[in-house]
Amino acid sequence: MMAACPACAAAPAAVELAQANSTLQISVPSVRCAACISAIERHLTHVQGVVSARVNLTQKRVHILTDLPASAMVEALKHIGYDAYPLDARALAQNVDLEGRDLLMRMGVAGFAMMNVMLLSVAVWSGASGATRDLFHLISAMIAIPMVLYAAQPFFKNAWSVLKVRRLNMDVPISLAIILACGMSLFETLMGGEHAYFDAALSLTFFLLIGRYLEHRTRSAAHSAAKELAALEAHTAELKTEAGSETVSIDALKVGDIVLVASGMRVPADGFLVTPEGVTDRSLLTGESEPVSHTVNDQLHSGEINLAGPLEVRVSAVGQDTRLHQIARLVETAENARNRYTSLADRAAQIYAPAVHLLALATFVGWVIWGLDVRHALNIAIAVLIITCPCALGLAVPAVSTAAISRLYRLGFLVKSGTALERLSEVKTVVLDKTGTLTSPDFSFDLSDFASRDLSIAKALAQASAHPLSQALDRHLESQPSATLNGPREVKGCGVSGFYGQIPVALGKADWLGAGDTGLCLKIGDHRHALPFQEPLRTGVLEMVDGLKANALQLEILSGDNEAKTRNLARNLGLNKFQSKTSPEGKNAHVADLADQAQFPCMIGDGLNDTVALASAHASIAPGTALDAARNAADVIVIDDTMEKIPQVFAISRKAVALSRQNFGIAIAYNAVAVPIAILGYATPLAAALAMSLSSITVLVNAARVGFEK
Repeated sequence: MMAACPACAAAPAAVELAQANSTLQISVPSVRCAACISAIERHLTHVQGVVSARVNLTQKRVHILTDLPASAMVEALKHIGYDAYPLDARALAQNVDLEGRDLLMRMGVAGFAMMNVMLLSVAVWSGASGATRDLFHLISAMIAIPMVLYAAQPFFKNAWSVLKVRRLNMDVPISLAIILACGMSLFETLMGGEHAYFDAALSLTFFLLIGRYLEHRTRSAAHSAAKELAALEAHTAELKTEAGSETVSIDALKVGDIVLVASGMRVPADGFLVTPEGVTDRSLLTGESEPVSHTVNDQLHSGEINLAGPLEVRVSAVGQDTRLHQIARLVETAENARNRYTSLADRAAQIYAPAVHLLALATFVGWVIWGLDVRHALNIAIAVLIITCPCALGLAVPAVSTAAISRLYRLGFLVKSGTALERLSEVKTVVLDKTGTLTSPDFSFDLSDFASRDLSIAKALAQASAHPLSQALDRHLESQPSATLNGPREVKGCGVSGFYGQIPVALGKADWLGAGDTGLCLKIGDHRHALPFQEPLRTGVLEMVDGLKANALQLEILSGDNEAKTRNLARNLGLNKFQSKTSPEGKNAHVADLADQAQFPCMIGDGLNDTVALASAHASIAPGTALDAARNAADVIVIDDTMEKIPQVFAISRKAVALSRQNFGIAIAYNAVAVPIAILGYATPLAAALAMSLSSITVLVNAARVGFEK
């Protein structure tokens, strides 16, 4: 006896479970990295009553399938140190960047206070002593302490949230160094001590706020692609009734209803064609550039555009069950998976944070055992914390990323993801969509052998048709006068016919006009003329292909269009690998196969049928003319019309990662020199402040090279 398929056996239970639970969306503003995602999802899935939990880092939200109230989920997240709020749609719709404005304000305050305290410290460093030194220290304390308490709050809050649940992150050593530096400096000031660290605490806060703000800016342009797919869905439908028809919300549709779809309107739900025949534009779903003809009982999908006469469609799937929504779910799943990419900075922080604490603690214990008093040992331990505090480390990646992103913007690219450059640098295979990406969405015609009268007739016939090819022909003949026709009539899915005087004329499919071939044909009387057309290459595509090959990248075409067109394009571009008639799900599966082969694929596409692959690929690029959903799924958007400069995206990404690693090397070298000095007790406040500032400035200068070097 064969065992039942586990998935099939579980299906009824899964349906019942989905009906018993609902999806909650909880806003978690403090989610910042892959470690946060893992901690939240692991904790929530162990909460009784939670079926699943998925974090979207881009949106800073948690999608939870549960029968528990939102308040319970908020409390569960607060229990592991994350402030959480039930989703407020109006607040999320605001375009004001409150977090960026807050970071910028705190950075300005820290910088202003740092400069003033540095001026006071110059006198102390120059040899001021006694009452003068104490007065300058006291004034410095009055400036520094309130400013630090305000400016360093982003670090304090994040550190406290993880400490409450017995975890560590990079903000813990930062906060500890700032607090101990200020606290010990105040104690030394009140006790008449020689040294104070107020300037070091402020400079540490200032430089790290720069890094935090740069990191925020790289993420601020990112949006979810899944939510943009709703724009492709009709929000109302014409429901056929006994009395005629009525306009209803798509939420009111049920399986079995008959809906009317006027010419030029989108199909509101998945269903089967009741009308004997029809023509739709399915390019958003398949990438097929030519319209698709249908006969009775053919399957139609939500989002297709009716190009011919009115249609009647019997609804077979509504709401979340339509193919458009299924694609949206695939996109969201892919976005969440890609957000788990661990950046260079995150990997460094996982090692660095505990190491800094252990080193400072070992220094303190070692000096106490050696015989120093606790006050002196604590001063040395604080110097170690300040010297090793990750200023250079915190700036290493954001500084390079910002310089590289700025350079790419000047070249005509918008980089939306904070980890995009790192992922692009790892790419080995580039997957190219055809229609709209490699080729222009318009058609070009070779009509050099046609007489002026014939062109005028062709223009008049084209103007009488809603077919995309006819509209393209009309645009191509823009300067040509139009002939006067009698009784033009469009035959759905075939073409348009009429009379030029007494001469019958027609424009349409070659086989419809008896030409025995495919393609577009013009018939005047008994004479038939083929109208050769093609999709022209986008500007710069040939240069892009050559440049990508020069960057040692493998190239292949993945298209929803037919095999003949895809093969011809691949041959013209000198590419050997291509696939045609590929569905959105098929594109996603192919990208996944490349990822399994460690090819780190980059998808370049523009349509709805590319959106899932764009979101699931290791990295992705979309032209500026792409669908909103495709642009939001992509890591990089091409602002200019040309594709010529795309190879520079990969070259600059590789350079940026190389410089980031150099910056880590600078930070390590700095620590290798400075840490022994601090441990041995020779790091005065002046030495700590200068060393920390010098390392940060060195990192920033090195990062700037990516903006100029080839």
